[in-house]
Amino acid sequence: MRDWLFRFVKGAFIGSGFILPGVSGGALAAVFGIYARLISFLAHLTRDWRANLRFFLPVGLGGVVGVFALSFAVSFFLGAYEAQILWFFVGCILGTVPALWQQAGKEGRKGRHPWITVGAFVLSLGFLLFGEQAFAGGVTPSFTMWVVAGGLIALGMIVPGLSPSNFLVYMGLYKAMADGIKTVDFNVLVPLALGALLCLILLAKLMDWAFARAYADLFHLILGVVFASTVMIIPRDFNYLSFGTLVCVVTCLAGVALGHWMSTLEARYGVA
Repeated sequence: MRDWLFRFVKGAFIGSGFILPGVSGGALAAVFGIYARLISFLAHLTRDWRANLRFFLPVGLGGVVGVFALSFAVSFFLGAYEAQILWFFVGCILGTVPALWQQAGKEGRKGRHPWITVGAFVLSLGFLLFGEQAFAGGVTPSFTMWVVAGGLIALGMIVPGLSPSNFLVYMGLYKAMADGIKTVDFNVLVPLALGALLCLILLAKLMDWAFARAYADLFHLILGVVFASTVMIIPRDFNYLSFGTLVCVVTCLAGVALGHWMSTLEARYGVA
């Protein structure tokens, strides 16, 4: 029961990556130590499907709860306390960096691997900054665009560090998506699910193939992308000379403590 609840909580956090701008579901899956197994499961659905289904059932349920719960809360909290909430997520990721670095070197670490992380960080940061401008004009919601949005959401799981919500904000689809999830609007939910399913089918096997052949290289690359996405979360238009800065510090430290605590639980109890 403890392991089941722990994976449920992980799923809820990962689900938040589909809703919160600047947060990547794939990055959080990597941070919580289930990314590689998740990709392997998606790429080989019939392999050990009973064991994988038991393992990922609480993760999936937690993800659904996280998405729907946050669709109700996200507008209020990000509207009223955006900087403080985003600093909390920065703290969560920072608290798990030691565990993530250890996982990246699980199969050995060579001299080139830190440079792969640095290069991935620089390139990913440039790509994410470019994305802020590319979709700033917005698009008109339609069935096709919701399919694209679903594909982006799934891509955020396949490619750790990629925040689909960022692009949905820039495309002008974010608020409509949150409202559609909150009101269970099937005109939004069905094409979203279709786009996500197509993306998972097309790309999960590719990522699984890459992990099998270059685990250390790929995971150090992912680590750089995670760092870049963390930088992108940091609010840049907040008045850091105000009292709210102290609240940001407190929420960030709380996030560090939570992330470190979850990593410690994994190491202590072997919860994956």
